[in-house]
Amino acid sequence: MFKGSLVALVTPMRDNGDIDYDALQTLIDFHVGQGSHGLVIAGTTGESATLDFDEHCELLARSREMIGGRIPMIAGTGANSTREAIHLTGCAQKAGADAALLVTPYYNKPTQEGLYRHHKAIAEAVDIPQILYNVPGRTACDMLPETVERLSRIGNIIGIKEATGDLERLRQIQQRVDDDFLLLSGDDATTREFLLQGGHGSISVTANVAPAAMAQMEEAALAGRADEAAAIDARLQELHSALFVESNPIPVKWAVSQMGLCGGHMRLPMTPLSETFHSTVRQAMTAAGIA
Repeated sequence: MFKGSLVALVTPMRDNGDIDYDALQTLIDFHVGQGSHGLVIAGTTGESATLDFDEHCELLARSREMIGGRIPMIAGTGANSTREAIHLTGCAQKAGADAALLVTPYYNKPTQEGLYRHHKAIAEAVDIPQILYNVPGRTACDMLPETVERLSRIGNIIGIKEATGDLERLRQIQQRVDDDFLLLSGDDATTREFLLQGGHGSISVTANVAPAAMAQMEEAALAGRADEAAAIDARLQELHSALFVESNPIPVKWAVSQMGLCGGHMRLPMTPLSETFHSTVRQAMTAAGIA
């Protein structure tokens, strides 16, 4: 269910900061039509850190209705408080999400034992498939392969989004988990090689802007068509880089707004893309074949 290109969807907002649900429907329909293999709602790229409980839960529920079962939906429900993560994961279950994505607790810097107990507590409290999310460059917290191994033994923890960009880390995890444990890339620049080395898909920022190309590249890589995947990925490499010239999701939201899919409004403390980088992102979009 969760293989291929899973879009870390931006959350469209109006100029007053409210969620723009009309634009959200447009975005969802766009990605279904472009062949994306699934959507992640309220992840890092969806500005989840700025959502309060009620609107976070409403966003999950309304997104599920808009998707209408056409493609899988993964709900971002991570938090640096275990109680908060349990609450949000319960909302995801109630909304009918196909799985929850739980980032490692940021800022707190827990031990590996703390990480294990955190995710174990959430898995035991809410009976929904759960995907671990390791992105130490963002959280200052690194879930090590031995901790992934321990957590993989819990029945409803089904996989990990590994966003270190380190392919050696992928190999270390592969050696420790069962073959059916889901391995998703969280680093667009290395996704192609991640899949060719046995990964199952990605949760992608780039797919917001080039969904068809990302889906086609990942389909080729998963089928072992390495040359085809490389040719598609070569057109995307500049975009992979440009979408991180400022903190995610600043550049990608600007890019999506340039495509006319939603406004570029963001909530503080995130700010719109600096004008200095407009040409950089626009050039990368052109290189990727995005008008």
